[in-house]
Amino acid sequence: MKKIYLLISSAMCLGLLASCFDMNQEPQGELATSEAFSTTNEITTYLNMFYQGAVSKSGGGTVPNTAIKSHPSNANSGLAFGDVGSDNLLYYEFDSRLSGELSISSAANLDDYSAIRNVNFLLQNIGRCEDQTSSAFQQCLGEAYYFRAAYYYHLLVNYGGVTWVDTPLDPDAGLMQQPRNTRTELTNYILADLDLAIANLNEQSSNASGRVHRDVARALKSEVALFAATWEKYHRAKNDKFYDETLTNADEQIRDWLEQAVEAAEDVMSRTVWSISRQNNNTLTDYRDLFVTLDLTGNPEVLWWKRYDASASIGHNVTYYSCEGGGNKGVSASLVDDYLTIDGRPFVGDEKMEAKKTYGRELSPELRDPRLSQTVFTPGQQMRNDGTTFSWPPLDRTDGYHLNTTGYSLLKYEEFAASTLNASYNEENRGQAPAIQVRYADILLNYAEALAELDGAGNAEKIKDALQPLRDRVGMPPVDFNREFNDDPDYPFCNLDPYIQAVRRERRVEKAAENCRLTDILRWAAAGELIVGQFPLGALYTGTTLEEHFKDKLTPGDGFYLNDEGYIIAANPANYPNGWQFNEERDYLLPIRQEMIGAGGLTGGAWEQNPNW
Repeated sequence: MKKIYLLISSAMCLGLLASCFDMNQEPQGELATSEAFSTTNEITTYLNMFYQGAVSKSGGGTVPNTAIKSHPSNANSGLAFGDVGSDNLLYYEFDSRLSGELSISSAANLDDYSAIRNVNFLLQNIGRCEDQTSSAFQQCLGEAYYFRAAYYYHLLVNYGGVTWVDTPLDPDAGLMQQPRNTRTELTNYILADLDLAIANLNEQSSNASGRVHRDVARALKSEVALFAATWEKYHRAKNDKFYDETLTNADEQIRDWLEQAVEAAEDVMSRTVWSISRQNNNTLTDYRDLFVTLDLTGNPEVLWWKRYDASASIGHNVTYYSCEGGGNKGVSASLVDDYLTIDGRPFVGDEKMEAKKTYGRELSPELRDPRLSQTVFTPGQQMRNDGTTFSWPPLDRTDGYHLNTTGYSLLKYEEFAASTLNASYNEENRGQAPAIQVRYADILLNYAEALAELDGAGNAEKIKDALQPLRDRVGMPPVDFNREFNDDPDYPFCNLDPYIQAVRRERRVEKAAENCRLTDILRWAAAGELIVGQFPLGALYTGTTLEEHFKDKLTPGDGFYLNDEGYIIAANPANYPNGWQFNEERDYLLPIRQEMIGAGGLTGGAWEQNPNW
């Protein structure tokens, strides 16, 4: 029997391939021989690295695994807090990208290429397997194609068209001695990999295996195709530098991508094995509980998820930062205001302003979409398992991480009833709320948006049907495009047709604090409407019960900031007199490291810098 030193120990693998499969352990060791992969067990063990929080790098060390959604180690990143880089969550400092303050010196390494190299090594050598007709082999092949697609998708979102590499070249020497592929080419390569993944992966009806399966690949395909189509459509409409200028049949290609998004989602939906979770049939708690149920095995909504186990030193800091309503961040007024009223109308005008005068009233499920009170703490909501309840946001806290920046405290993911490990409230890296990788809601939202982009009026009934389960979970009325249309001139999407406006709003509220808002803003080319010139505002303060409670504790202008209308500004505006200054001519893509550009660079002059960097 051949000996092989694998990137993941076989002992770890054998113990963790069930629903408790651990995706957070770092890989150890190095592949020592190219005579590996003679059995599916060896291949599976190698593939386990792509389920971990980090992936081994050629030459030693690891790189972050961007194919896995993880909860954060700090208060402004990861799955739960990544929306800090958007208009959903507001940190105590202005976000550097939204403020237009990024520079080439801050350009990161393209670490995804290290993970891609490892996948390519497997694909180059997988033919050594002695049993290429088994379902186990097909599953391994499908996983490899899935992960390569996921890494390239991450590169596409952040950098645009990059060089497609499908051989295991050394990432530090000669990896990209060829021009960058266009956005269209790269997208179609990714979709082709996902088609191969779908063809080979197992068809599963639960998440119990802990591994990617056919419906997970279909979900990613619907996301990638929708991303590519909407990016091309909206950036092309703005005639900026970020669409594919080489594309001569843009309308045809956009339609093809949208149809692929619809088809991939339909293939999941038609199986009727997944559904929106209603654990207790309680419209006031079922949405909230999904994100703090420690064991999601068998949950009908969750296609794939990541388990945490603090007793095994695999935990996160979501509850640690959020358990007192702070975390040096807060939910934005923009997000809060986007939730409909309980009877399905936009929350605008006198009704909105009157509700804001009494703290907590505007968050009440008696008045608003109940997803709001299950995302943002409301007065009386349990905060800890000792019975402590939420009363007021900690706007005046100066110790540790407990400051709230907006008046709205994030509830989602906070383990308010944790009894298994009380340390999650007081110690770092002890949180155990799971990290959901893919849920059925993602498929429904992708499907509805792709249909709206193709022909909203013609697909109106299909869109309504797709979104109905999300509404049913929280007791909201069915979608009514006319009733829900927000034509307030101050509403950023008031000029969109009612079908696209409706699905964008539904996506925002259903996926709040799931680290997808910035990607949506980028693909919609919507920074001009949502970011540029805007201040990161929180709750109305002046003339409210919030002001009455804090009047002896806070002094506006002294570490606590208000705008002229009396709304809380999340960060000191002194150095940002014009608000966020996202550069629409540059900041839709991140910069490429200068060492990679030019004749003496790593690409030998084959790569060009992204626009206006």
